[in-house]
Amino acid sequence: MPVSCKDPPLTPLRHLHASDLHGLARLAVDGVAGTSHLVEQLHGTIARTAVPLAPPGRGGTQGITGLVYRSVRGVNSIVGAGIDWVAAPIMARPPGPLPSRIRENWLAALNGVLGDHLAASDNPLAIPMSFRLAGEPLVMQREALAARIQAPTGRLLIAAHGLCMNDLHWLPSNLPGRLGRRLGLTPLYLHYNSGRRIEDNGQELAERLEALVANWPVPVSEIVIVAHSMGGLVARSAQAHAMRAGHRWPRSLRAMAFLGTPHHGSPVERAGHVVDSILGANPYSAPFKRLGAIRSAGITDLRHGLTTSGMPGENFGNVDCFTLAATARGRFGRLSGERYGDGLVPVDSALGRHADPDRALAIPEAHCRVIAGAGHLGLIHHPDTLRQLGRWLR
Repeated sequence: MPVSCKDPPLTPLRHLHASDLHGLARLAVDGVAGTSHLVEQLHGTIARTAVPLAPPGRGGTQGITGLVYRSVRGVNSIVGAGIDWVAAPIMARPPGPLPSRIRENWLAALNGVLGDHLAASDNPLAIPMSFRLAGEPLVMQREALAARIQAPTGRLLIAAHGLCMNDLHWLPSNLPGRLGRRLGLTPLYLHYNSGRRIEDNGQELAERLEALVANWPVPVSEIVIVAHSMGGLVARSAQAHAMRAGHRWPRSLRAMAFLGTPHHGSPVERAGHVVDSILGANPYSAPFKRLGAIRSAGITDLRHGLTTSGMPGENFGNVDCFTLAATARGRFGRLSGERYGDGLVPVDSALGRHADPDRALAIPEAHCRVIAGAGHLGLIHHPDTLRQLGRWLR
């Protein structure tokens, strides 16, 4: 069922599922537990520390005060268990109709920020990785794929979204669909929890691509990956993992195109790390460093790009790689847009360039381009993006 692109970005309760309310309730329980630890640490620091620049104190409070904090967490734990017990019959019911775009966007943003915690705590709000069409996941069985895909070809185009996004963000311009029709490729849309570690998502993508190739209705002769932002790092990680694991699908991988991918990190996340360090330097502000740690592992991985997970992504083998960067300014140049980039990713990072030759990606200059007048999100809908990819991938 097609999903409307005109839904507003808000999330009224009428768009939520029963499982979403259960997940939110569990998040609230986790939040109370985390807040009690933060307040107790701050309380203990104030009680123990006489000099503001002294090293932060360790441990919680003692005596009756400590008993009060432990009691709060104990009651909170009982409430959480009660919520799970009440929600169990509801969770056992069959799922409802396809979700709206409003819910999809809200859930993608939540997973981008808290996705690692959601996955680790088995929260029903965690997004499971899947390949989707029109917002509906594909079943990785040959018969189911043959029934769902109209006229499948052996040439696949895999579209991978970025941080806090989902596969429906491609819809306004439908770049993968239009590119697939132009080049004779069957487009599939990756949907994943962008708050998980890039390496974890890469490993799972590698395994899912292996299952996809094994169950595709016709033999797969060619795979092209078009990835936006973090999706490019996940794709690089998937290729590296598959090569080490001896998977079959990399033999069919012909090309990867990266759109605004922070190959060498984003200064936005590095700024967040600096704030965390400043907070941790003072014993009175150190407890609030926990708030900075709320951002997911996926976000913190963007501090330096794929190098955080140690994946040899620059070794692309026989795969043709292409990079598109953007500058939000109307002109491109060292003084007008190269350093600024698209607002989130600098041009050099998006093109895989680095002052250290050992860290620079081995992508020919002819496979690199900068599109002026496009922001980070607008890059996937810019008409020059479709034209350039059509020339490169034909």
